[in-house]
Amino acid sequence: MRALQITQWHTDPELVEVDEPHAGPGQVVVRVGGAGVCHSDLHFLGELGDLLPWPLPFTLGHENAGWVHELGEGATGLEPGQAVAVYGAWGCGVCGRCLIGLENYCDHPADAPLGGGLGGDGGMAEYLLVPSARHLVPLPDGLSPAQAAPLTDAGLTPYHAVRRSSTKLGPTSTAVVIGVGGLGHLAVQILRATTAATVVAVDVKKEALALADGAHHTVEAGELAAIQVRELTEGLGADVVLDFVGSDDTLATARACVRPMGDLTIVGIAGGTLPYNFFALPYEVSVQSVYWGSRPELVELLALAGRGLIRPEITTFPLDRAPEAYRALQAGTVTGRAVVVPNHA
Repeated sequence: MRALQITQWHTDPELVEVDEPHAGPGQVVVRVGGAGVCHSDLHFLGELGDLLPWPLPFTLGHENAGWVHELGEGATGLEPGQAVAVYGAWGCGVCGRCLIGLENYCDHPADAPLGGGLGGDGGMAEYLLVPSARHLVPLPDGLSPAQAAPLTDAGLTPYHAVRRSSTKLGPTSTAVVIGVGGLGHLAVQILRATTAATVVAVDVKKEALALADGAHHTVEAGELAAIQVRELTEGLGADVVLDFVGSDDTLATARACVRPMGDLTIVGIAGGTLPYNFFALPYEVSVQSVYWGSRPELVELLALAGRGLIRPEITTFPLDRAPEAYRALQAGTVTGRAVVVPNHA
């Protein structure tokens, strides 16, 4: 079968022929119907390359959905042909956090299998081997694998970020989303679907702000962005700021517009820094990063998508054009989320 693999660090991924996987005990092979193209992959292909402890080659694609193709012995609860999303955070499966579905924060990651598309073979291929049936979530009716795939990361990560700040997102609250790209445009929808807060979208691109469907206000990024957020909140500032870029500039904006006792959540991995001392931020501001989300949260998010409350903006590419998808992402010409579609229903 064909697969898009990283074969050497600091080089473009390439389509190669590899053996089709088969399910061992407890495992499941998924016929891939959608694999999201994530900006973090560009970091793997670029500056992070040789810093990662992952063996080469491996197949890209850590946002995946498709149809159950083969069930290994002991894999239960699924049927061949069933449409499923793949929960991508593969933990050890036995620690306390894994047992409640928080495999993204597994206590013993060294005992976990390499993640699909994250050191292990991912979904940029015709078939994907999933190490356990527990990593598969049935899709609700009306939600295709191509639509569901980006929700497994680009949707799940902001969903988790919003959920952890839910007590600060009431009817009189303001939430600011910085960076309305693959994750940020879904964050806007999630905030509107699950909270009563006023939503402000901030981005440097006007066309990106057009993706912020549902935002109450849009603000162009820059020196005046924080001032405009303050004006929109009558000088109070935002109760929750979600930074989906994470650069020095965006963190400076986040710092300038968060209010006392607010949450400042860093999701983007652009490598910016935030000064922190007694006077650096308003009093009692909580600063945190988030990594993915839990399996139960993915179930909830897919249910919202099945009801039409969350809908990722996607640009699809067939598998033979997968390298083009990465070039488009690098050039900043992708609208919403790029999704590679190796197979159709």
